[in-house]
Amino acid sequence: MNTRDDIDSFLDQLWLVDGLSANTLAAYRRDLNKLAQRLEQMGSSLSGADASTLAVALASREDEKPATRARLLSAARRYYQSLLQRGERADDPCLRLAAPRGAARLPKSLSEAHVEALLAAPDCSTPLGLRDRAMFEVLYATGLRVSELVGLSLGQVNLVEAWVATVGKGNKERLVPLGEVALDWVQRYLRMARPLLLAGATSDALFVTQQKGAMTRQMAWYLISGYARRIGLSAVSPHTLRHAFATHLVNHGADLRVVQLLLGHADISTTQIYTHVARERLKNLHRSHHPRG
Repeated sequence: MNTRDDIDSFLDQLWLVDGLSANTLAAYRRDLNKLAQRLEQMGSSLSGADASTLAVALASREDEKPATRARLLSAARRYYQSLLQRGERADDPCLRLAAPRGAARLPKSLSEAHVEALLAAPDCSTPLGLRDRAMFEVLYATGLRVSELVGLSLGQVNLVEAWVATVGKGNKERLVPLGEVALDWVQRYLRMARPLLLAGATSDALFVTQQKGAMTRQMAWYLISGYARRIGLSAVSPHTLRHAFATHLVNHGADLRVVQLLLGHADISTTQIYTHVARERLKNLHRSHHPRG
């Protein structure tokens, strides 16, 4: 089996067993192809590389960021674990390789005042503006990934108990509270805007467009970044609101395990970055307001 077929087989397994999204699978493919190319230039192969050769391949680009190297190593680890499980290798060349150290990259977030300004940006006197306001309120109230947001169907929203059921990474379902404010905007949207946008057509999607179809990831990104620029904010995306959701919860004392469940993180170490965000906020407040700051 050549390298391309080998990577295809590995990705098929990830899709079947773990239910990873197309975007995640594409990222694995890019990283493994990059690593395979380096190994081939060194006279080795992806499936047959030993630990020392793999270490050199991972560190062969001096200008490569630590985060990129860490991502390559992560993809390699999962790939070699798959070979071990299938009996195609007797060892794991990643076993003693450590991820490169780099400065912790804190997620970009928004202050609560900035979030309030963004939520208030749409013109709610129009059907599109009312839809956008409801969509942004749901995103901030739940911390959903943008793919989860645009994938919401009417049946996934419980208007009586005020929660949404979403299917995240690995096809894992979770329930997330909607909150009274977001619930109110969703009800307004369903009553006053969605019927006008559909104009007699039918759709199971919660958030619809003028084309009478479901909202897309690209359209949601375009809308949020457009409203953000309008109020003087830059580099704002749906993921920024997800980060704001988590950061503001931690800032107000939410337990990290609860935040992990709400975000749908498989590992709490992924969620722990928000404790660093909260600490940075406290440092900045101290620096700004304390006479010895």
